[in-house]
This record gives sequence, structure tokens and C-alpha cells, in this order.
Amino acid sequence: MTKVLVQQGWLEGEKKELVTKDGHFYSFKGVPYAAPPIGKLRFKAPQPPIPWDEVRKATQHGPVCPQYDFFANRFIEGNEDCLYLNVYTPELQPPKPLPVMVYIHGGVFKSGSGNDDFYGPDFLVKQGVILVTVNYRLEVLGFLCLDTEDVPGNAGMKDQVAALRWVKSNIDRFGGDPNNVTLFGQSAGGAATAYHVLSPMSKGLFKRAIAMSGVPNCDWCENFEPKERAFKLGKQLGLDTDNPDKLLEFFQSLPVEKLVDTGPCLLAFEDVLNMEAGKTNYFVPVAEKDFGQEFFLNEDPFEALKAGRVNEVDLMIGYTSEEALFIAGMAQPDYLTRFENWPELLVPKKVSYNVPQRKILELGKRIKEHYFGKKAINEKSVKEFINFFSQTGFTYHIQRFVQRIPKLRNTKRYFYLFDMRSDRNFFARRAETEFGLTGASHLDDCLYLFQANAFPLKVDTQSKAYSLIQKTCLLFTNFAKYGDPTPDASLGVRWPEFDAREQRYLRIAEQFEVGDHLHTDMVDFWRGVDDDAGIEF
Repeated sequence: MTKVLVQQGWLEGEKKELVTKDGHFYSFKGVPYAAPPIGKLRFKAPQPPIPWDEVRKATQHGPVCPQYDFFANRFIEGNEDCLYLNVYTPELQPPKPLPVMVYIHGGVFKSGSGNDDFYGPDFLVKQGVILVTVNYRLEVLGFLCLDTEDVPGNAGMKDQVAALRWVKSNIDRFGGDPNNVTLFGQSAGGAATAYHVLSPMSKGLFKRAIAMSGVPNCDWCENFEPKERAFKLGKQLGLDTDNPDKLLEFFQSLPVEKLVDTGPCLLAFEDVLNMEAGKTNYFVPVAEKDFGQEFFLNEDPFEALKAGRVNEVDLMIGYTSEEALFIAGMAQPDYLTRFENWPELLVPKKVSYNVPQRKILELGKRIKEHYFGKKAINEKSVKEFINFFSQTGFTYHIQRFVQRIPKLRNTKRYFYLFDMRSDRNFFARRAETEFGLTGASHLDDCLYLFQANAFPLKVDTQSKAYSLIQKTCLLFTNFAKYGDPTPDASLGVRWPEFDAREQRYLRIAEQFEVGDHLHTDMVDFWRGVDDDAGIEF
């Protein structure tokens, strides 16, 4: 066992063997980075962590946030006292402070945690970096917005800021460099990472960022009338009021399970767009109203981009080759039939919320024709549907973001397509088995960075899969260390920086390849849809 003194008190962690059996790391789990957000603190910005007197055991993860796990299709009770992080370091007293990588988990802001069932540190710490993984409040608990000073929204994002502040103040005790922090995340964690790149609250807390398969303008990240939705939820749960103080008191009195997996629809079409369509996660980050509080972000993310209000950090951003392969299990006739019957469901949420119904009907037909031609949307057109879902759910919106984000001073920008393929592609398996579709799915990239202890994935250091893990981890940790994923020729390629004119990117595959103007046909099509809907690219 080993001990570290942080600002709040002593922690007792443990020395653990790497899954590869060729080294060790030091593990400190369940470290509180903020006060428990319970009672009258429910829905509010996180408060500073509470010090402790005795040596605190740090060998077990803290509780996860109450949530609905849509992969396991079950409610996970967890605990509202869930603001904990985990620190994994290869050395406690290195000769030189180590780069730090802080990971934000995905789960459409509704589920997930930083625990090592999915985010084991073995592969990354072996490259000489410290890994920190974080829990934060989810769904209603983390993203309720009442447009009041007490509950302006974004509590879950402020949890992440509190974690970054804790890292800034304490990571040197674990051998880390507080001035060389890379924030990274995947899916909702990627969107969160991109939000932090824009947030004035996050300024100075990290030096670099990696946004994987998610940005603030993804369809599943769009909010619509968040205050009205909060009141709708109140009515749905038993209180019909127009008083935000009464609503807050009511919500604070409810058992937590009432606030998990909610679906307060404001518009009739939302009732058809259930969670299977990936569009009904209604409690997400918002543009806060300014009440004089410390706000996370008080404007639309694209307005911030347009005005150049971006934190001065290096950015690496990209997506997988076939993002939506993971939804193959949803490709059942009753699900697909809805899109056949109502092609307007193919229209992105931002468009649906902002243009007349006649235009939505027209665009729905146009999108259906583009992706399916004369084919019906059914179990015989799963390939086309997955292609549609990949592009409308992820890739187009990431392209919009990367092409708009300004390059400030000495910052660097890198764009990638992740296309590693091996038995680590766990989330693509069903699509391959049932439909013969291959590629790197959403979430598959995580399995080349993390040891997912809950998954039946063996680690054979002599295998092709492990060599691909090493190559992937080297790219990511090089970026964290140097701000350049390929600082020398040892990986056989030099990854050029991205600019909006040349649009160069790296295909991260068994053999790295540099390309340019990725998926321009797709971008042109959706840009045309946006133009027709009056939405600026």
C-alpha cells in the first residue's frame, strides 16, 4: 500500500500489476473532488470537497451517479454522492513531472462512469502518463435548467470543472505536471471536452484536448427550451406549477429514481423519437442565462466559435470509420418501420425545431432519397440506415465543428479517422455477424486506449490487436506529452496539422495514412440540407 497527502487529507492507494504483467502502476480510486451534491445541493453547482482527518482508503471506486444503463437495459441505483475521480500513475516520484490525461466518459449525458470496468488505465500509464477518470452528475441531476441563479443549468459540466480544478491543485502529489494536462473524452465525453475548449470557466485548467466522436452540435446534444422541459417534467411527476422555486423544492423532495430515464416531451413528434432513435436525451448542456453567477457557457457553442471565443489549447479531434455499427441490435423491423412511415424523423433535431412542418416533410423525403434511393427502410436496408445514422449522429457535425474552430496563436489542430480493426472491435461485432458490415464502431476506439475489465477481451502482448493498442496509445500520449502525435518518424508517418483549406487528416489504422478532404460528398449533402433550412454551416 502507498499513501499520498492531498489538500483534503491523506489517501491510501495501492500498487497494482499491469494487465500485461510487465510492470506496475499506483492506483487511487474513489477520491472526492467536491462535496456530496445531496439535499439542498441537488441540481446546484458543486461545492468544494470536504477535508477528512483519518487516512482515507482509496482502493475502491466511489458510487456511480444514479442512471439508466441503456446497454444493460436497467436502472442503476448508484448514489447521488457520486463526485469522485480515480488517479492512476506509473510513478509517484518521477525524476520529472509526468503529463496528465483527464478522461470524461460518454453515455449521452445519461449514463456511464469513470470506473475501470470500461476505463482501465493499463495501456496509457505504460506510456508514461498519469490517467485521471471522473464521475459527474447525469441527466436531470446534472443538467436540469430552471433559468434561475440557483439552477441555471450545466451542473454536470461544472462537476467536470471542479474535477479539473482538483487536478490542477493536487496532481503534483502523484508525480504529475499541473501545467501539462490533456482533457479527453469520447461521445458525450467528446462533446464535453469540446465544450470545455469553449468555456470561460475551464480556461487555464488544461493545455490540450482530444474530442473523440462527439461535439456540442451533435444531434443528441441539442437542447430545446430546457426551462419549459423542466416544468413539463414537474407536471409529469405530479406538480403543475409555473413557480421555479416551488418546482425546485418539489424536485429536491423526490426519490432519485423518479429523476432517471425521464422523457418529458414538449412536442408530439418527440414522442415518436424515443431513445432508440438516439434523439431523446433531453437534459444536456445549455447556454446559461447570466445572473452574475460563474457560468459555464452563456451562448450557443457555434456563436462562441464564430466569435473566436475559444480557449488557447491544442486540439485533436475525429471520429470512427463506421460510427453507428453499434446500433445494429436496434435494427429491428418495428423500429425501422417508423422511419419508413415518417421520413421526417430522418431530419436532424436542430432543423426540426426551427423550420416549418412543410419544409421538414420536404427535407425528410430528400434525405430518404439520398440514403435509401427507392428502397424501403426495413431490415433489408440496415447498411444504408447505419450509414445514415453515422453521418447524421456524428460525422457531419464533427466536420462542422472542426472546420469552424479557429486556430489561435501557437495552438495546433489535428483531425483523424479511426479505423483500427481487430478482435478489440467489440461494438462492431453484431453488425458484422448479422449483416456482414465491418469497420470501427462508435466506442471501439476506447478499447484501444483502455483495458475494459468487464469485457471478454484477452490481452496477448504477441497479438496483432496489442500492437494496434500500442500504436493508438502512442499517438494519444505523444499528443499529451508534446502537443504533436507524431513528433518524430518512429511511427512511419508525420501527421500534418489541420486547416480549413487543405483539410488534412490521419487515418488511424494498421498502416497510418495521411489524407485530405475527408467525406466531402457527405459534408456537401448535409450542408445543402442546412442551407435549405436556413442553418449556417
